Amino acid sequence: MNKDEILVFTDESNDEPGHSEKAIEDYWHILVVDDEVEVHMVTRLALKKTKIFGKNLKIHSADSAKQAKELLQSNIPFAMAIIDVVMETDKAGLELVSWIREVKENHHIRLVLRTGQPGQAPEKEVIANYDINDYKEKTELTSTKLFTLSYACLRAYRDIKALYDNKKGLETVINSSNKIFAHQSIKDFTQGVLQQLCSLSHIDSSAFFVNVNFIAASHGERHSIVIAATGRFSAFLNHPLSDVIKEIGDERLEIAYNIGGHHFGEDYFIGVYDSHLDGKNLFFIEGIEKANSLDRKLIEVFGNNIGVAFDNHAMFEEVDLTQREMIYRMSEAVESRSKETSNHVKRVALTCQYLARAMRMSEQEVEILYKASPLHDIGKIAIPDHILNKPGKLNEAEWQKMKTHAQIGYDILASSELTVLRAGAIVAAEHHENWDGSGYPKGKQGEGIHIYGRIVAVADVFDALVNKRSYKPAWSIVETMSFFQDMNAVKFDPKLVELVFKHQDDLMLIQGKYLD
Repeated sequence: MNKDEILVFTDESNDEPGHSEKAIEDYWHILVVDDEVEVHMVTRLALKKTKIFGKNLKIHSADSAKQAKELLQSNIPFAMAIIDVVMETDKAGLELVSWIREVKENHHIRLVLRTGQPGQAPEKEVIANYDINDYKEKTELTSTKLFTLSYACLRAYRDIKALYDNKKGLETVINSSNKIFAHQSIKDFTQGVLQQLCSLSHIDSSAFFVNVNFIAASHGERHSIVIAATGRFSAFLNHPLSDVIKEIGDERLEIAYNIGGHHFGEDYFIGVYDSHLDGKNLFFIEGIEKANSLDRKLIEVFGNNIGVAFDNHAMFEEVDLTQREMIYRMSEAVESRSKETSNHVKRVALTCQYLARAMRMSEQEVEILYKASPLHDIGKIAIPDHILNKPGKLNEAEWQKMKTHAQIGYDILASSELTVLRAGAIVAAEHHENWDGSGYPKGKQGEGIHIYGRIVAVADVFDALVNKRSYKPAWSIVETMSFFQDMNAVKFDPKLVELVFKHQDDLMLIQGKYLD
């Protein structure tokens, strides 16, 4: 028998025009492995026009274990295999079973051994030693019993797959929920829970994600945002919720938003939940006409919990933005005393972020440095104005006073328990240390200088050189790069100097974002 032959047991007269080709998930795929043509013909007749749990059967035929392996390694999701014991060898069927379970590691497919020579493979021995789900002699598989066997196996496969999908959904939810408080996208969290709901309620996962339209959003007095979306709502991800409601023209969303609470329609659910902050959270899903009472309860529970998750996400953002805003405000206040623009600290922060990533630092460290770098000159708050704003060169006494700002900055921030402020203390103390040990306040050298201090030193000097200061005009990029070449391994880390030369165009683009 041709290994590529696919036998479809459906009533062709029932196929609607234009719908003869169905998706691979629309069938229960059954593999018949037997070297007797008559067995395949009998199986076809017995299961012709059979429909189980709303799906037609699609039979795939193989006349040897070798052909069966080729089919099993395809992308076809086989739910059941009926395997002859004796084919090219006396134990070909048994060896195929072992290969499926142990090599292919497929523990979902239901395996039935069917033999015409029970003496070759005694039932008790086979059941005990091989991971099969049933053992039948060919003579006992009548049309009715073959239908019963198929029904039982497919029911078991469906339930096993549902449990597996539920497990994967829970894993996704757990992994994603950990990321919520690490300021990661909430989209993974919401879609992981959707996958869990699919499994728990026996809703087909592909239909759920492809055909079900889903939207989850947080709407406050000052702003609204679509946090997760699928189906026809996918294009609106990260869009303002008010714009989405207006654009799709769906009265259900607007009415439910104004009323609040849970709302089930014929094929949709809308949940609106008061936020602990300043607005409401909205959860909308459509295409769930098959949902039973348990499905609906799960959806309600999900809606309540996702509202809390959105609140947590929003509160984290609020704290993060507040911290960043306070750091910028403090830094800008210091810079304004020295008649430098507030854009200096923004450019330094972005330059530090760029160089840290170029150094392949972890994203967590990149973020910490980005937030902490504006604090590099916080100690200048204690330096008198006549020194800070002197247009000419400082005398020795003034220079010694100016240098104290590094230690003062460290002393202001070092006692904090906040990671960003502790990093700010390091930056303040060490961004004037030089690679060769000639810097201040401690005379540290080489890699004894914290990487935060080394990066901020480069970013601060680069920005100071290419911009006008009270004591100097702006330098050209050629003059600036010449200075960095002269200071390589003297003032600056050679690795960072190399990166400055390599990425000077990108660094100048940062300058263009925040002009003085």
